[in-house]
Amino acid sequence: MSFPDYRPRRLRKNENFRRMIRETGLSVDDLVCPLFVIHGSEVKNPISSMPGNFQMSIDNLVEEVKKIRDAGIPAIMLFGIPETKDEEGSGAWDENGIIQQAVKEIKDEVADILVITDVCLCEYTSHGHCGVLNGSEVDNDATLELLSRTALSHVLAGADMVAPSAMMDGQVCAIREMLNDEGYEDIPIMAYSAKYASCFYGPFREAAQGAPQVGDRRAYQMDPPNSREAIREIALDVEEGADIIMVKPALPYLDIIRRASDKFDLPVAAYNVSGEFSMIKAADKLGWLDGKKAMMESLLSIKRAGADIIITYFAQEAAELLK
Repeated sequence: MSFPDYRPRRLRKNENFRRMIRETGLSVDDLVCPLFVIHGSEVKNPISSMPGNFQMSIDNLVEEVKKIRDAGIPAIMLFGIPETKDEEGSGAWDENGIIQQAVKEIKDEVADILVITDVCLCEYTSHGHCGVLNGSEVDNDATLELLSRTALSHVLAGADMVAPSAMMDGQVCAIREMLNDEGYEDIPIMAYSAKYASCFYGPFREAAQGAPQVGDRRAYQMDPPNSREAIREIALDVEEGADIIMVKPALPYLDIIRRASDKFDLPVAAYNVSGEFSMIKAADKLGWLDGKKAMMESLLSIKRAGADIIITYFAQEAAELLK
């Protein structure tokens, strides 16, 4: 068909037409809300670079999780901030660690929400890297045992899913074997499969207090120019037993989300990271764009690219608009 017989505007002329032929839908069911938990009581520290987000003690965290559950959001993702750090990051697998305590309390108080835990060492190591150091470099294989112990400790506390984010080669396999050996073969793994060495993590590093003290993470996180490498990374995680694959960040890597969705027959998650969130918040505050519209358009673009799950700091705001 061609003009004048075919006129695409015919099906755009009012909202009912637009609704009827809309190709992509965004639902509250697609959302996961990340949260930061810290020791103490009655603590709710604002994160300056992420308006509306807080480091919360467990008592406040539980109340926040109740609100998230009541908004219809099916899952949260937890990041912990320990009281002390060391070279190994031993607080990550401590049975009385901040994440372990938080998971137990949430599952006692808000049982009907999925609790996903980030499995990494960066918040717990004194040097801020995602694994143990051998000289100035992260020791991949020595880190695998510690990541596995961390994942198991989260599951023992009641986590519904673990999400390894350290970008160590073989981390999914090591965690899958540990969980299977301990009788937790039914616990799914959401793999941070294509996690890029991105500047868009900046605000998160304030929130989680996990920035590297020396160097950066380019030796283990992915190089931004590469897309074929992402497919290889994802394929490895699928072979190792991942149940969900993730692309992080989301907006600068929509092409990777699309390739992952087309290539792999597993659910695809995308992490709409802190920098993506904070840019929109800053522009909205300055009056440069409509923050709510930019939020929804951004989330819709991630879904349109092929993501089944969107991890986003906008989760609660978006849920209000999706009711």
